[in-house]
Amino acid sequence: MTKNEFVFELRKRLNGISKEAIDSRVEFYSEMIDDAMEEGLGEEEAVSQIGSIDEVVNKILEETPLHNIVKEKAKNTRKPKAWEIVLLILGFPLWFPLLITACVLALVAYLLIWVLVLVVYVVCISCAAGSIGGLVMAIINVAGGNPVAGGLYIACAITGAGLAILAYYASIYVTKLVIKLTKKSLFKIKLGFIGGNKNE
Repeated sequence: MTKNEFVFELRKRLNGISKEAIDSRVEFYSEMIDDAMEEGLGEEEAVSQIGSIDEVVNKILEETPLHNIVKEKAKNTRKPKAWEIVLLILGFPLWFPLLITACVLALVAYLLIWVLVLVVYVVCISCAAGSIGGLVMAIINVAGGNPVAGGLYIACAITGAGLAILAYYASIYVTKLVIKLTKKSLFKIKLGFIGGNKNE
């Protein structure tokens, strides 16, 4: 791919973010290609060094805030025709409650995912607290002349510590997974606003 082809494709695929943002990104990548060519690479090599057009577009979209994309989409949306406005008004009692319900359900589903993460952290803290409590009770029982009960409390403390460690690693894993899922969902929403990515 030549520099001109890359720039043309990049502009086409970014059609949906502001003209200023597109110009800024195109200028940035054009300079990268020019710098690579000055260092002795051929034009196509310099372009391929940047990465595929998909990777570049995805990176730009990930860095672009969603509200900027929505604002640009709203600015470029055509004005509705009279019959469309009439249909919107007449259908309002039907589509508006459905829209609110869909938004509330999406928000509740998202919050439930984070509640799951919170539950895993609570389990981790509870196991750690139980382990400390078991250790304290073991010391009290051994000091009070009851070594059998003290031994049972030590076993409980060790079990609690093991579960706390497992829950800790589970909570870290689940948190990273939810953050990754959130980023992916946000990226898909951005793609929807700019018309999608043919190679996604």
